[in-house]
Amino acid sequence: MIHRHQSSPEGALVNAYLVEVDDGVVAVDSTLTVSDSRALRRRLEGIGKPLLAVLLTHSHPDHYGGLTELVAGEEVPIIAPAGVHVVIERDDPAKEQILRPMFGDEWPARRTFPNRTVSDGETVSFGGATFTVIDLGPGESPHDSPWLLGADRRTVFLGDQIYDRMHCYLADGFHEEWLANLRRLQRELPNDSVLHVGHGGPVDPSLFDWQARYIETFVDGVREADWSDPDAARASVVARIKGYLPDGALQFLMELSIDPVATRLGLLDTTR
Repeated sequence: MIHRHQSSPEGALVNAYLVEVDDGVVAVDSTLTVSDSRALRRRLEGIGKPLLAVLLTHSHPDHYGGLTELVAGEEVPIIAPAGVHVVIERDDPAKEQILRPMFGDEWPARRTFPNRTVSDGETVSFGGATFTVIDLGPGESPHDSPWLLGADRRTVFLGDQIYDRMHCYLADGFHEEWLANLRRLQRELPNDSVLHVGHGGPVDPSLFDWQARYIETFVDGVREADWSDPDAARASVVARIKGYLPDGALQFLMELSIDPVATRLGLLDTTR
């Protein structure tokens, strides 16, 4: 049984999953804030089975920040590809500087990192269930790693490869890699897959096309804006993407992405 735990709007509506297996629970991701992560821990305890492992889908802090509260001092494997582990530890000090002013004490004072690494295609087993990792490398985050439950590739913990008709975070600047990852997953996953995503869902593979168009619309909006007036350029990007997704949640993530993408495209000089 798969239990989806969605965080509060203040915690970016992020999902963590508790996969109930024969003799325990395997968690996929955690949440961002202390309160949401404690709620996830209470949900785990309500199932009445031990936590066997935690699998991470990518390197963004809304998916690893709450690990300390989730594991609650227990010695359990926290598993991710080496690239995810490296990025989390490398970027965590910068995330502290960004997130502490935003969230205060709701951003965990002590973060917990992966303690076991796996390679692309490697399978781990817990409680009679098998999980296989796809090591995508850069995409929505600096390192992405969806997990497949079982051998038929039809139950997928996709992380943030698809947002369920919500606005998206592109500030890490890997939009080309993200589009390539979407094409790869669309080719490789069965058409009847159930995709358990990081925000919203579950969804089906038809949303791969929707997600690709969102990314392309956003990047085109940034590229075609008149950056001689940065404020007007930002407003035009927001208007462009809201024409594609008028009422989606998490608009702040999209707005945070405008300047980094414009800078990466050589359209905005943030050093002046």
